[in-house]
Amino acid sequence: MALNATTTLPYTPAEVVATFADRAFVEHLGTQVGGTLKDFTVSGDLAGAFESVTVRSVPTDRLPEIARKFVGASVDVTQREAWSAPAADGSREANVTVEVSGIPVNVSAVQRVAAAAGGSRVDLEGEVSSGIPFLGGKIASAAEPFVGKALNLQAAQAKAWLERQA
Repeated sequence: MALNATTTLPYTPAEVVATFADRAFVEHLGTQVGGTLKDFTVSGDLAGAFESVTVRSVPTDRLPEIARKFVGASVDVTQREAWSAPAADGSREANVTVEVSGIPVNVSAVQRVAAAAGGSRVDLEGEVSSGIPFLGGKIASAAEPFVGKALNLQAAQAKAWLERQA
């Protein structure tokens, strides 16, 4: 299942990416989905290429009942982002992977934060897949709306976060 989303923000790419790599923001984002931040690390200097790893415990109350039977009341979601160094205009991109414990779903995406008139444009393109024979497509299609909403929430919450910081 394909993931595609675009959001514009009235902030520079550097401000947006710094927000995505801010532990306080990541904790805030987790509370928006009823989850708990278990671990967050940033490796490297934000001025260049860097990586971040976020591990959240997220409730499964919004998953289909059949999925909840297998995974219980919550799952751990691990999101890895490998950010490129900024281009001359500040634009950057990250290879994003998401793994969900206990659910055979994988997410692979590219998130771009590009300089745009009046701020930045955040684009997300990716795919949700599952390797289970016969059922993989159904699992991926059931997971796609939840994964898409979670990744889109990051950009929407970044705008609100930056507005409060100003």
